[in-house]
Amino acid sequence: MTRVRSRLRRDGSARAPHLAYDDVADASAALVIGAYSSSFGLASRLLGARVRPHVRNVYALVRVADEVVDAPRPGQPVSDRAAALDDFERETLAALETGASTNLVVHAFARTARTCGIRADLVRPFFTSMRTDLELEQHDEGSLRTYVYGSAEVVGLMCLNAFLIDDPDRARRYDALAPGAQRLGAAFQKVNFLRDLGQDADQLGRRYLPGIDPDALDGSAVNGWLDDVDADLRAGAAVVPALPRSSRLAVCVTHDLFSELSRRLRETPTADLRARRVRVPGPAKARLAGAALARDGRPRDATLVGAS
Repeated sequence: MTRVRSRLRRDGSARAPHLAYDDVADASAALVIGAYSSSFGLASRLLGARVRPHVRNVYALVRVADEVVDAPRPGQPVSDRAAALDDFERETLAALETGASTNLVVHAFARTARTCGIRADLVRPFFTSMRTDLELEQHDEGSLRTYVYGSAEVVGLMCLNAFLIDDPDRARRYDALAPGAQRLGAAFQKVNFLRDLGQDADQLGRRYLPGIDPDALDGSAVNGWLDDVDADLRAGAAVVPALPRSSRLAVCVTHDLFSELSRRLRETPTADLRARRVRVPGPAKARLAGAALARDGRPRDATLVGAS
């Protein structure tokens, strides 16, 4: 659990009260991530100390928005969830302007956004995609592209801003690495569409994947979808070696974890995809992390893009 720093300096003098509040906000974001995502927790521990809290703050905001949409209170109507999501977006956008919020997770995100250069043009598409989950039950190819951009690709771009926080040539490096960051974000989301196929269809009433019917799964359609995933993973792998050392290993491990999930999804009998969520066991995750460390955070077959 993240420790909140003391309100006293080493010499015994008091720290500014707002700094203590900032610490509590960061600790709250870390608590959210620790409670909801074991895979992300593994990867975040591999980030450099300067980058780690910013990436956690991004993912905490994303996680809370997802809970507003997908985990309603008993009997809560869709209209109430939509109103709560609208309020959450307004509060987040306002905090980007002011740098502060009474919502601890929003406060942590806003500080990260202002420090790392995350602008509203990345935040708004994210909330638009979250709102789509309340309004649309079945996607076509066009709506899915828009949804994946807002729900996953912009998150990759937010994280990229955090990765480059200390880069002296941030703007140029961001432009060079952004396409790969988007492809990685898209790949992670697309893998989870297959992993959550049964839950999405049976509990949430959603069908994300055009051409894949949960009631009549077709192996060739599933493999075609995974071919698309693997193309995104290859494109993303090409930029990982160019990331700063403070983030390279963590992103490599995450990439390799989702590559392993893609492989396991291919090997899973089609009829089982709806019934169980494919996972990578803890010992296998540890082996992936060890192999990535041995390769200095470079995914297999990655082509170097730019300079680290």
